[in-house]
Amino acid sequence: MVEIVNRPYEKAFERYARANPEVLCLSADLTSSCEIDKFRDKYPEQFLSLGMAEQNMLSFAGGLGLAGFRPFIHTFGVFLYRRPYDQLMASIAYPRRKVRLMGFLPGITTPGGMTHQAIEDIAVMRSIPNMTILETGDATEVESICEAADSIDGPVYCRVLRGTVPRLFDTPIEVGRMRELSLGDDVLIVTSGITTEEALRAKGALEGAGVSVRHLHLNTIKPFDAEAMLDHIGSVRHGVVTLENHVTEGGIGSLLAEIMADNGVGKKLVRLGLKDTYAHGGSRPYLMKYYGLDATALVDGVGRLLGRDLGIGEEQLAATRVEAVHSKEKAEAL
Repeated sequence: MVEIVNRPYEKAFERYARANPEVLCLSADLTSSCEIDKFRDKYPEQFLSLGMAEQNMLSFAGGLGLAGFRPFIHTFGVFLYRRPYDQLMASIAYPRRKVRLMGFLPGITTPGGMTHQAIEDIAVMRSIPNMTILETGDATEVESICEAADSIDGPVYCRVLRGTVPRLFDTPIEVGRMRELSLGDDVLIVTSGITTEEALRAKGALEGAGVSVRHLHLNTIKPFDAEAMLDHIGSVRHGVVTLENHVTEGGIGSLLAEIMADNGVGKKLVRLGLKDTYAHGGSRPYLMKYYGLDATALVDGVGRLLGRDLGIGEEQLAATRVEAVHSKEKAEAL
């Protein structure tokens, strides 16, 4: 039985910020949506509301960093790079300010459609010099994301889960170290964020079909330990399947492709994710199935890599965990 944790970020940020007075909480008018409303009410001296003016907020945060503070900016991930891209570059990335960009609603974790879904954020942030990228995949990683982000000497972009979040891991994020969830020798599966839960749903059925699975979970996307990944790729017979809550261009699928090409690795690679498309609105399970990001899509991808039908149906996969779009823990769908 998987433990479900309600609003893990809310508690984790309060605990961390109160222990570190140089940490300031910045909000872009999405305070309750980013689980910092109680912090605002309890600790107003560490809280700043910048309103729906993200360009100004990022420039302001860069100034706070210059003054010796460590601002944690809270808004939806999509608003941290699309609107204020120039300010992100000039005020934060170029001078390497210690600004922590806490991006909520990564990928298709919102029914809000294109305007609210950060589906190309990893591709953008990977291309920015000096930028570190972290992604949470469970409650334990959400609970440890503040400390992990604040350990970086420079700017950090974090894809943060909110609301009701499953606990999949027992240990906190270790920046730069991937999680080895299984060490089979047929196929390497690489996942991050919410797709790791889908891979865990598929693992038993894949092994039941005779496929030995090596499964890695990434919480640090940049910088990346290419040497360790090459060892894992070299340890499987048939190749690699990546599954990500992001477009397939520029995300972890591209990261694996680059590593394999740069090092002359001649094994197959199947990249699963959003295929050159924006996503429409809907519940997370619906969107994951519709766009091929779920356990079924992963099984099909592994079959494609192996060149055979694995004969695995929906009934053989672990049950889908369905959470309410509206709940006491997540008052707004947006």
